[in-house]
Amino acid sequence: MKIAIEAQRIFRPNKHGMDFVALETIRELQKRDDGNEYYIIVAPGEDRCLEESTNLSIIELKCPTYPLWEQIALPRVLKRLKVDLLHCTSNTAPLWCPVPLVLTLHDIIYLEPRQHRSPSLYQELGWHYRRIIVPRILKKCKKIITVSHFECNRIRKALNIPTERITAIYNGYNTHFFPQDKIDMRIVHQYIPEKDFLFFLGNTDPKKNAVRTLKAYSLYLQQSGIKRPLLIADLKEEYIDNLLQQEGISDIKSYLYYPGYIANHDLATLYNAAFAFLYPSLRESFGIPMIEAMACGVPIIIGNTSAMPEVSGPGALAVDPYKPEEIANMLLRLEVDETLYLKQRNYGLLRAQQFSWAKTANELVQLYHSLRL
Repeated sequence: MKIAIEAQRIFRPNKHGMDFVALETIRELQKRDDGNEYYIIVAPGEDRCLEESTNLSIIELKCPTYPLWEQIALPRVLKRLKVDLLHCTSNTAPLWCPVPLVLTLHDIIYLEPRQHRSPSLYQELGWHYRRIIVPRILKKCKKIITVSHFECNRIRKALNIPTERITAIYNGYNTHFFPQDKIDMRIVHQYIPEKDFLFFLGNTDPKKNAVRTLKAYSLYLQQSGIKRPLLIADLKEEYIDNLLQQEGISDIKSYLYYPGYIANHDLATLYNAAFAFLYPSLRESFGIPMIEAMACGVPIIIGNTSAMPEVSGPGALAVDPYKPEEIANMLLRLEVDETLYLKQRNYGLLRAQQFSWAKTANELVQLYHSLRL
């Protein structure tokens, strides 16, 4: 088959969740000798993280905005390439598509009620764009893929999707996430002075629960005899200051480290150097960072909502993410109970083995072939 895969953002330097899902899946597809030809359609960018091969071609499309790129430029190039199908990887797709369409719909958070607007203009515009596009394209999809059974059931019920048209394919994680015998402290020191810190990977999206995580950390500091510092990824100082002032906990700022965006190639070292990983999100369709952290042998504390218990399994430490005191108490338990800590480390290492990008690619190819005309 000749298969076009939309991966518009994978060449941007600061990649996020959906970018990595697309990139790592494509890399696995590229390794296969399955007779398929893959055409990866991207926007120009600085990070040339993918190279062409005998079974994979890269098509770069320039366009001033994402909507124009997706709605105008993408259908035009599909018509020229004469592919058998298009797989759009990041929730949206062209309203008019000249070939059969497969869509990866990671979640429908943007169709659900929300507490307030996103402080990021980029995220806010994206939220409105998805609300307009997604309901209109679902009827045109030959197959809809999502990333967990929780999300599959939620999409099916919320949007009245027939069961046979939607399926769950789990994400994987990169193989550079594993327990390191020797931690490179030069990498750690770029972000925080010492190891055995607490690690929180969030952003300005309200679902990441930054405000309650900081409140929980304040409660932890009040009771801990060790008072481990907190490394916060992907949040700027101004945003953190606003949350601290809002909650009246500005006194904890000296314990916080906030370097902004952390490159993916440094994350494995930071997971290994951390004492625990905090992921008390309000809403996740999968949650790749949970698997990455478990694969590195660091205990995780997750929210007990959405797909997180499904993905992390029954042995993970799950708390009510709306209750900062539960997050704090679980941190304190890990700190004083060495047996629990070791049990969580071993459990995470075993659980992570159930996921891989190779498995993701295998299931994806089976789906492509099931749609062969």
